[in-house]
Amino acid sequence: MIAELRRIKECVDKATGAKAQNLASAINEETLTASHKQMDGKKAVGIDGISKDEYGAELDKNLANLVSKMKREAYKPKPSRRVYIDKAGSNKKRPLGISSYEDKLVEKVVADILEIVYEPKFSEASYGFRPNRNCHQAIREVIEDIQYRKTNYVVEADIKSFFDTLDHDWLIKFLEHDIADRKFIGIIKRFLKAGIMEDGQIILKEEGSPQGNGASPILANIYLHYVLDLWFEKSVKKQCKGQAHLIRYCDDFVCCFQYKEDAERFYLELIKRFEKFNLELALEKTKVLEFGRFAKKNRKKRGLRKPETFNFLGFTLFCSEDGREGFFRVKVKTNRKKRISKLKKLNEWLKSHRHYAVRDIIKRINQSLTGHYHYYGVTDNTKSLERFRHMVVGLLFKWINRRSQRRSYNWDGFNNGLLVTFPIVQPKIYVSLFYR
Repeated sequence: MIAELRRIKECVDKATGAKAQNLASAINEETLTASHKQMDGKKAVGIDGISKDEYGAELDKNLANLVSKMKREAYKPKPSRRVYIDKAGSNKKRPLGISSYEDKLVEKVVADILEIVYEPKFSEASYGFRPNRNCHQAIREVIEDIQYRKTNYVVEADIKSFFDTLDHDWLIKFLEHDIADRKFIGIIKRFLKAGIMEDGQIILKEEGSPQGNGASPILANIYLHYVLDLWFEKSVKKQCKGQAHLIRYCDDFVCCFQYKEDAERFYLELIKRFEKFNLELALEKTKVLEFGRFAKKNRKKRGLRKPETFNFLGFTLFCSEDGREGFFRVKVKTNRKKRISKLKKLNEWLKSHRHYAVRDIIKRINQSLTGHYHYYGVTDNTKSLERFRHMVVGLLFKWINRRSQRRSYNWDGFNNGLLVTFPIVQPKIYVSLFYR
């Protein structure tokens, strides 16, 4: 760890419960140089058009000028460049904000400092964008809470446009609760107020923190730490008659309850709680569902169909049984919308690149499949992976045969000839969803 950041950590560790001070001074040539070294030079550029290599050509001069501006409080972040990417499982687009390169450096250091200050404070229920924590651990915790604790009802929740509606005033209040450095908070304020540039027009924002900003993930965690995590721990759980558990990955979260009345009360209180902090639930995606070891039996008694499923972090979770022992299991499979979205992108790529050399096409396909397997290659999901691979092979067969007016391969020649020479990578389970 860099000396300045180590100093902050030592102060935070010693001053338990006290506000963090003297943070802005840690944004200096040393920390900014380290930030520059860690930057991915292939990332998209902001409105200034400056890349990592271009900025690094005169790094010492540029950083000296940047630090001078920060000391004089003359530093002013540029507006983010607005771009849109496909939103998996939807026809909508997800807005991203691409910061200018110099701003990316400052955002990275700000995020590192905030991590030092807030990691000791964050809840065990929070898994997103934190060191040594990941989405598979969050999924594993959901399974643990349902299989081995007294969970009979689940609240599946979705925050509508969270990053676009995050309230600046509330966020600053949360930061001021833990940080006494006016200059440091002032830098964050300037980032929040910098606005975005879209179609050549600068749009000033009074709310939101652009996805793509290097500090946005931890600012989101700070916001929901106070709005949701602490409230759930200090208030909601104390009101519940039975067990209650929260699992959150940034703005995605699931809550497990022993009793239906606790789940339903939480659902109604959650709407009011979010309204207070200018957040809104996507009610069409938020629901209370019966789920757990007794759900199937209890629903059958009432003449209802098998338990509903719910989605979390790209997976669909459903009630099942162990095939050999017959005891209750929560299993997962790839979310259908996510799978269709990925296939659609691959289909479009194959269509536009079908004239590439076969070797290069299959190399690209294998890279995509390997990435898919690394994320979705979890316990119980083998069938989904095999189905996905089968569909990808079908798309490959389709577009390889449309490289010219003549059909290139029949299925036997394709499967027993081409795919033997250039094999398609097979599914593999990379992650166990069981605690060891």
